[in-house]
Amino acid sequence: MGMALARSLRMRDLVIMGLLFIGPAAPVGLFGTLDATSGGVVPLVYVVATVVMGFTAWSYALMSRAVPNAGAVYAYTREGINPRVGFIAGWIILLDYLFIPAVAYLFSGISLNALVPSVPVWAWTLLAVVATTALNLTGLHKTRKVTMTVLIAEVIVLALILAGGLWVLWQQGFNRPLLAPFIGIDGVNSSAVLTGVSVAVLSYLGFDAISTFAEENQGSRNQPGRATMWCLILAGVLFVAQTWLGALLSPWDSQTLQQQPELQGKAYYVIVGDAISPWLGDALAFVKALGAAFSAMVGQAAAGRLLFSMGRAGALPGSLSQIGKRSGLPVTALLAAAAVNSVLAVIAASVDNGLSHLVSFVDVGAICGFILLHCSVIGLFLVKQRQRSLRSLLACGLMPLFGIAVLVPVLFHIHAPALVAGALWLVVGLVVLWRRQGHATAAF
Repeated sequence: MGMALARSLRMRDLVIMGLLFIGPAAPVGLFGTLDATSGGVVPLVYVVATVVMGFTAWSYALMSRAVPNAGAVYAYTREGINPRVGFIAGWIILLDYLFIPAVAYLFSGISLNALVPSVPVWAWTLLAVVATTALNLTGLHKTRKVTMTVLIAEVIVLALILAGGLWVLWQQGFNRPLLAPFIGIDGVNSSAVLTGVSVAVLSYLGFDAISTFAEENQGSRNQPGRATMWCLILAGVLFVAQTWLGALLSPWDSQTLQQQPELQGKAYYVIVGDAISPWLGDALAFVKALGAAFSAMVGQAAAGRLLFSMGRAGALPGSLSQIGKRSGLPVTALLAAAAVNSVLAVIAASVDNGLSHLVSFVDVGAICGFILLHCSVIGLFLVKQRQRSLRSLLACGLMPLFGIAVLVPVLFHIHAPALVAGALWLVVGLVVLWRRQGHATAAF
């Protein structure tokens, strides 16, 4: 068996997978929480979050061109800094690539259980894992029509909501001043906005997964980077538009949502169902459930590529680097990712507050991984390659430094339990690194 992945993905495929992983309506479930947290300026939170992620997308674009390998942050940090830091970066970003699909699978199970209560959440969750794993094992290039159909369905429902919402606003007026979702009613609390951004970042997690498919890209080396930027821009526009509309239609102010946390998770669904149309509210819930399963599918595929890359380098067991002769896919790594997703999601489905426990792991891994990504850009281009032109200093020095500068405050506004969970995961990673060094010195 070879250790190179088959090149079968086009620009459109990469953008579609990124948008599917993110989910065009990703802010829907977070709207109420963000409105309460930010003081009613959710669209502003998403503008700031898009800018923050823009610096990260820039670094991904640079590194995916210079290091066109599967593994993303892991591969980039290995090349830009050193293999040991690369392992830690890969280990940290595993929090995203293993836990985000588990979150999405569980969300899908919860939504389907609401439609068919006789089937328990864990059973729906496991069914979603099995179905999407089977699709992943056929190859992402063979599921283009299915993934495109799911994405189109999500976009159509979102477009109907935006059109219907604008009509309601035209006929009945705004529940908040037009610009209040950006400038606040009594000003903006910067600390509250940053806290909101630390949560909103969860909506964007997935655009970075595009880089894990760089080794399967059949276009130029620039293509994954361009796909990453386009995915972020499209998602940012959609996120700001839908949350601005939700804020103007919301019957509650942010103080009410703070005082009634039980409203937060369902706030956007209630707004759509009551203010626009009940059937649109149901349609939104359905496409969110369907979209969550396919988001998890892309996340599982990304996790498989990361495990494959780490296994190929010797940082994890070499069996993870096995590739199917016919499919050209990292079959063992995909099955390993599916197994972890299944265990995490089914256990979380069986305990109280399981969804919130899973989510708590995600943000820390993402932001720490992004910070290490920016460091790898500086390390590769300015330190190792000694590039000193003005263009290089700006693109490979100043931009990553800005990226780090905007991510560090966001990191420290993450809730303390999540930081503790991330620290524990890091400790486990350091133990694994220490144990693996004796078995795979070439990897380190």
